Amino acid sequence: MDPLGDELTPIAILIDELKSEDVQLRLNAIHRISTIALALGPERARDELIPFLRENVDDEDDEVLLALAEELGKGMEEFVGGRDYGHVLFIPLEHLAVAEETLVRDKATDSIIKIAAILSPSQLEEYYIPMLKRLSQGEWFSSRTSSASLYASAYPRVSPDTQAELRKLFTTLGGDDTPMVRRAVSKWLGPFAKNLSRDHVISDALPLYRKLSQDDQDSVRLLTVEDLITIAQQLGPAEVGSQLLPQLRSSVTDKSWRVRYMVANHFVELAEAVGPVIVRDEMVTAFVQLLKDNEAEVRTAGAGQIPGFAKLIDNRETILAKIIPCVKDLSTDSSQHVRAALANQLSGLAPLLDKEATIENLLPLFLHLLKDEFPDVRLNIISKLEQVNSVIGNELLSQSLLPAIMELAEDKQWRVRQAIIEYIPLLATQLGRTFFDEQLANLCMSWLGDSVYSIREAATINLKKLTEVFGVEWAKVAIVPKVAAMGSHPNYLYRMTTVLCMTTIGPSLTVEVIRDHVLQVLLTLITDPIPNIRFNVAKSLEVMATTINSTPEGRDISEKRIAPAVDNLRRDVDADVRYFANRAFQKAVAMA
Repeated sequence: MDPLGDELTPIAILIDELKSEDVQLRLNAIHRISTIALALGPERARDELIPFLRENVDDEDDEVLLALAEELGKGMEEFVGGRDYGHVLFIPLEHLAVAEETLVRDKATDSIIKIAAILSPSQLEEYYIPMLKRLSQGEWFSSRTSSASLYASAYPRVSPDTQAELRKLFTTLGGDDTPMVRRAVSKWLGPFAKNLSRDHVISDALPLYRKLSQDDQDSVRLLTVEDLITIAQQLGPAEVGSQLLPQLRSSVTDKSWRVRYMVANHFVELAEAVGPVIVRDEMVTAFVQLLKDNEAEVRTAGAGQIPGFAKLIDNRETILAKIIPCVKDLSTDSSQHVRAALANQLSGLAPLLDKEATIENLLPLFLHLLKDEFPDVRLNIISKLEQVNSVIGNELLSQSLLPAIMELAEDKQWRVRQAIIEYIPLLATQLGRTFFDEQLANLCMSWLGDSVYSIREAATINLKKLTEVFGVEWAKVAIVPKVAAMGSHPNYLYRMTTVLCMTTIGPSLTVEVIRDHVLQVLLTLITDPIPNIRFNVAKSLEVMATTINSTPEGRDISEKRIAPAVDNLRRDVDADVRYFANRAFQKAVAMA
């Protein structure tokens, strides 16, 4: 018998499991490699486990390869001898970085970057850089694609000579024949440029950016928009004007809508990077052009940038003359997605304009969008009214807003009604208690009688939130009596809603309100002829007992009023009623 048999067991088991036809078994083996490495010890893990993983893991299942790439980056270096030997993990990871599946390659490069972060500069020069060169000059495009992501993190930590070599290699990758490689370079040029000196940005990053921004593949060009932002941040305003304006202009007018979409989607970042002079002289015109683009996707992205960009315009008259006309056009756009994006951002313009300009220019747009046929447009407006409210005041906003709210509250689509209910607490906070009591209180109560259960349920939750906004004293006067009155309605659904509403708002009420107003309603309904109502009363009384148990008075109420009432229900003819009554009784007795 082999005396080393016991020592070989961990890796032997690993070998067997990795050769299994069962994918889950192979995955389990991969997830245990750190345990196996610990059992083998650092030296044997380096000499046997790591080479084995490199030579034998050629799994056809990408899920297994992805798991391996992830595990190797999860602190695996401590099991192979610490940071001094962390570089040995590059052996299998380099192989994984060339895999056909993109997710596997990305996870492998992520793990390589994590391990490189703990290595010394000398280890980077000895192990990381040679690997990076091999990947950069690999025969397969997947190898060269992966290498693009590995330059940025290592660059600041290597010698000037090596840095010069890396800049040259990265530039070479940017001219690769394969679009996927050029796309990877476009993606990683920004992070790489952040680590370059200003001189090297001008001498190396800028020419590479220009070349990529004119690539014949739009999938490459669209990624250069973020590179433009990064490079502009590295340069001064004067250099941006002299070096980057032609590329900026061409990106805004690019023949591919996907490139224009990227410009529109990052417009605020771009404007902040190029500085106020170029914003004034170039960016306003460019932004207007994007807001009038032929493609709805571009207009949607532009609409999302409107308030952010408007903040960078130092002249309010420019906003009124250039941006507001575009906003008016977008409010009647043929695409519902454009209108929804505008509705989500429109209120952000109010603080940038004075009260008079907001009333004249924005308020009509709010009212128009509140009547939009697309529910998301209407709801986006309502959810962002606070900024408008702070500019034009409660009274004017409420007068103009109320008709639209009432219309939405009665919408034939129950999901629209439900969404409005969910925004009522926000509106209540914005418009105040007086306005709510006069204009919206009756509306909120009417939802409790809606024909759709989801609306009735949302209405009870709404009342709980309103209690938290306006306080218990308000609820005692405005909500509880009206809900209690529904408890004697001949339609059992109204009585059921009474019970559900009391159950929902109960935890937000005080012991006094529950004692004087809520319990009497529930104790009356305890003899209701409908079993569903009786067992919901039992559930509600359990909630009340839980709510009031924190005070001696509450515990006394549980013992003298709740416990006897549910005790009677424990002998009910309906099994469900008896079950919930037993639960409520135990809770009430335990608390007493």
